[in-house]
Amino acid sequence: MRSVRATRAALSALALTLSLAACGGESETDNTEAVAEEGDDHDGEEEEGAVEMTAEQIQAAGITLVAARVGGSAAAIDVPATIAGDPQAIQIVSAAIGGRLVSLNRNLGQDVSRGDVLAVVESREAAELTGTVEAARARLRLANSNLAREQRLFAERVSPEQDLIAARTAATEARIALRQAEQALGAAGTSAGALNRIAIRSPIAGQIIARPAMLGQTVAADAELFRVANLGQVSVEFSLDPATAGQVRPGAVVEISAPGRIGTGRVTFVSPALDLERRLVPAIATLDNGGREWRIGETVEASVKLADGDGTSISVPQTAIQTVDGRTVVFVRTPSGFRAVPVTLGERGGDRVVVRAGLEGNERIAAANSFILKAELGKGEAEHGH
Repeated sequence: MRSVRATRAALSALALTLSLAACGGESETDNTEAVAEEGDDHDGEEEEGAVEMTAEQIQAAGITLVAARVGGSAAAIDVPATIAGDPQAIQIVSAAIGGRLVSLNRNLGQDVSRGDVLAVVESREAAELTGTVEAARARLRLANSNLAREQRLFAERVSPEQDLIAARTAATEARIALRQAEQALGAAGTSAGALNRIAIRSPIAGQIIARPAMLGQTVAADAELFRVANLGQVSVEFSLDPATAGQVRPGAVVEISAPGRIGTGRVTFVSPALDLERRLVPAIATLDNGGREWRIGETVEASVKLADGDGTSISVPQTAIQTVDGRTVVFVRTPSGFRAVPVTLGERGGDRVVVRAGLEGNERIAAANSFILKAELGKGEAEHGH
C-alpha cells in the first residue's frame, strides 16, 4: 500500500513539475524550438513517442535506468520438476538365494561403505554352496599333493611321464572346479562363518534409503532387502513442450529452487521422443547434493536456460515492457528524456524477456516505474489532439 501511495505521489509531483515548466513564461512554440535545439534534431518538430524529462524529474518519479543485456543466458523457461535418484548411483541389494534373515546390520538413513555386510541369510542352499567350495578346496589340495609327488618321482626316474601329465591335469581341473564354486558362492554372497549362512554385502558406498526386509523373515531368491543410494548427486526430472525443447541442449544451466533453497545443475539428457501420454519431451539434469539438501521425490521449480542460436539476442527486464496504442514498446533514454521504441519480444524467463527486434543492445532503458512514461506519453498525445 505504501508503494502505491509513493507512486501516486511521484506522478503528482511529476505532473506539477511539467505544468510549472509549461507555464514558465514561454509559448508552446518557443518550448518546442528550445527542446529541438537542446536534443533531437528533427527540424523543430517533436519526435513521435518522445517524453521530455530532466534528470531531476526522472529521479523524482522513481524511474530506474538499466542497460539492455546482450546474450541468450537471460532467456529461460520455468517448469515444475521432481528430484530423483541418479540411476547410476542407486543399487537394490537382494538375496540371490532364498532363506531366513538371521541378521540385519543396517537401518534406514545409515551410511554404508562398499563391501559392508548388510544382512545374513541362513538356508540349505547356502550350506550346499559353502560345502561345494570346501570340497573343491580339499580336492585341489589333494591334487596339488599328488602333482608334487609325481614331479619328484619323475625327476628320480621312478614314474613315467604319463603319470606326471595325469597328475598335472587333475590339479588343473581341481583348480577350475574351486574357482567355479567360489564364483557361485560369490554370486549369492559370501560365507558368514557357519556353513549354512551367506553374508549379503553393499555393492556401493551410500545411504540406506529403503529396507523392506524384517529380521526373521523368510525371503525368496532375488527379494529386495535394502536399497542403497549415493546421494552426493541427484537427478532432476522435468518435461518441456516440443517448441522449447529445441532450445535446450545438454550442458544448459538449470536453476533449481525450493522454499529456502536454491541450486544450479546441468542438463544431461533431452529425449529425442515425446512422452506419448502427455505429448511433452522428458529431460533430465544433474544436481550436486553434497550437503544432502535435496530429497528424492521432492517437487521443485526448475528454471532452464534456453540456448541462444547466434549469441547476440538482447534481453530486458519485464518491468520495462509497456503497450502503447496496441504496440509493445520500451522507453529508451534520450538526451532530452525518453523515446518509446517498438520491439518484438521472444521468450520470457524469470524476470526478463528476450527482445528479437527493435533494440541494438547498447541502449539505456526505463525499467521500474516505466508505466509513468506511458501515462505521460498518453497525456501529451491527448494535449496535441492525437
